[in-house]
Amino acid sequence: MKLAISTENNQVAGHFGRCAEYTIAEIIDNEVISKETIENPGHQPGFLPGFLADKGVNCIISGGMGRKAANLFAESNIETVVGVKGNIDNVIDKFLSNDLDASNDLCDH
Repeated sequence: MKLAISTENNQVAGHFGRCAEYTIAEIIDNEVISKETIENPGHQPGFLPGFLADKGVNCIISGGMGRKAANLFAESNIETVVGVKGNIDNVIDKFLSNDLDASNDLCDH
């Protein structure tokens, strides 16, 4: 499994498409085997689902995301988890322990 987490200053960013970067974590047998940070290639309608699918991502974690983007990720069989806040490493740990606190979408548009 690969997670893509919207990232800003090592924290979960509030908006998936407009964040500075993404943290990509590869998980096998409930352990992180690799983690990298990549620059956001740009907020272009419909681009990110294909871009991240090509990287093998199958779950998105973010503070918020527009409804259209969430639908496009769903069409690419990529799960979206929104309403998440916190330090990236802590969020990954909570994801692994099924204790991730995902609340209301924090996106304001």
